[in-house]
Amino acid sequence: MYFVHLGAGAGDQDPRSNFRCGFTEFIKKQYNDKSKVFVVEANLLNIEKLEFCYRNYKNINIHNIAISTKNLDKLTFFYTKDDGPHFQVCSSDFDHVKQYYPNSKIENFSVKSLTINKFFEDNLIHDIDYLSIDIEGLDYEVLMSIHFSKFNIKNISIEYLHLTKYQKKNLINFLTKSGYSYCGFGYDHNNFDYLFCKKKIFWNRLVSKILHLISIKHYKILNFFLLSNN
Repeated sequence: MYFVHLGAGAGDQDPRSNFRCGFTEFIKKQYNDKSKVFVVEANLLNIEKLEFCYRNYKNINIHNIAISTKNLDKLTFFYTKDDGPHFQVCSSDFDHVKQYYPNSKIENFSVKSLTINKFFEDNLIHDIDYLSIDIEGLDYEVLMSIHFSKFNIKNISIEYLHLTKYQKKNLINFLTKSGYSYCGFGYDHNNFDYLFCKKKIFWNRLVSKILHLISIKHYKILNFFLLSNN
């Protein structure tokens, strides 16, 4: 199985998350000797933690780069020391960081960036079993740029917290046209992700058309209703 984790943070090594990361936990449960894991994290300070996180696993590829909408030698990222030590809100979007830390001093660093399609191509990734996208502010733009005609991705988990109603509606329509169905919560342990599976489920597609109109606090009820009818 092929796993791709975009925006891995510190994996399951962050005390502020009670040493939990839903997708990292999922990878470790599903992992076998034939698995291949690609972990991407823009913040150099988290790379050592990720290496420790996967120290007992082979076929782990950890990349200290950013995934964005452009191939750049240097892309500026913003963060605040108040979000330390693992900087969960670190982002290439200044306003995204300022939204969470309006009174903090914002600092920055630069890192190489690749589009998601270039990253897949460079690493000869064409068939992906599980993809997780959690890249703080660029989730929507990156997912909407995927060339699904070139890459076979079976399951996609994407953070929804920062999506507008328009983005949610547009994202669902785009993925539906690309052969996916909404399947409830993704792999995030806080249930902050949508899960889309590459299969046609008529009922799920019908219900997901109104997802952007529903309050986040009612997602659990909707997902229970939706999944109980599959």
